[in-house]
Amino acid sequence: MTKIVFLDRDTIGPAVTITRPDFPHEWVEYGKTAEIDVAERIHDADIVITNKAPVRDASIAGAAKLKMITVAATGYDVIDLASAKARGIVVSNVRGYAVNTVPEHTFALIFALRRSIIGFREDVIGGEWQRANQFCFFNHPIRDLAGSTIGILGGGTLGKSVARIAEALGMTVLFAGRKGASEVAEGYTPFETVLETADIITLHMPLKPETRDLIGIAEFRKMKKHPLIINTARGGLVNEADLVTAINEGLIAGAGFDVLTKEPPAADNPLLSIISRPNVILTPHVAWASDEAMQGLWSQVIGHIENFEKGTPSNVL
Repeated sequence: MTKIVFLDRDTIGPAVTITRPDFPHEWVEYGKTAEIDVAERIHDADIVITNKAPVRDASIAGAAKLKMITVAATGYDVIDLASAKARGIVVSNVRGYAVNTVPEHTFALIFALRRSIIGFREDVIGGEWQRANQFCFFNHPIRDLAGSTIGILGGGTLGKSVARIAEALGMTVLFAGRKGASEVAEGYTPFETVLETADIITLHMPLKPETRDLIGIAEFRKMKKHPLIINTARGGLVNEADLVTAINEGLIAGAGFDVLTKEPPAADNPLLSIISRPNVILTPHVAWASDEAMQGLWSQVIGHIENFEKGTPSNVL
């Protein structure tokens, strides 16, 4: 009988109905799995489901029966793809499930920062409104989105969805070309031009060797309009220490991040030194996690497993 091991059920919200494949199988489920425990837990598995539990070469090598790994996410950097491919193991991911939830979270961050919602809320709690002795006060900047320019780094499904919302709000949309490219494709704007002209820069791309530290201090210093920086994609796309420098030096207006290089953050993560500032918002990697999106994600996971069992694997990486 096919043995299916789900390594980290706790990464899927409690409101999600965890359906199971429609064929005879043994189901083993763990709330969470540390990297050190992965090898032992999958050693006799036929199929492995993971979201964030890393499945590296040593674990794959010790799983003689393993035929499939399905990632309950779009990003697949937790899987050693080369090792899986060398052993004929199918790896599938989920795609398109976050087309609403991530763009909506992106704009939640943008609205909150552009209109200084956090700062004004804290002022009201702290009694500033009462002390102002008038119907309003102006402790923080308030800017419209209409008429502003948004630079989108990443032209995939999520980037395009963000663009549609931005256009509906009356914003000018620029899709950035590849960093360092001498030419850009039709519909794209040179990377450097986006840095120089955007009021808001938002990232929607995978983390790869060529995209790590895509934005660092050199890029921040080219941002003539002191934009907001939004990252709901992957930690590591923006150099976190340089981001703190950019905030401290006023090179950018603010930052809204849902992702970090290490999650949860280590005590020495530089961003923790500025999270109390009204122009900085850090959320715990939840942009993807609306109830609707997570249920759709899980449906894809089970669909991929059933397709594999039928001999027609889907979303193969």
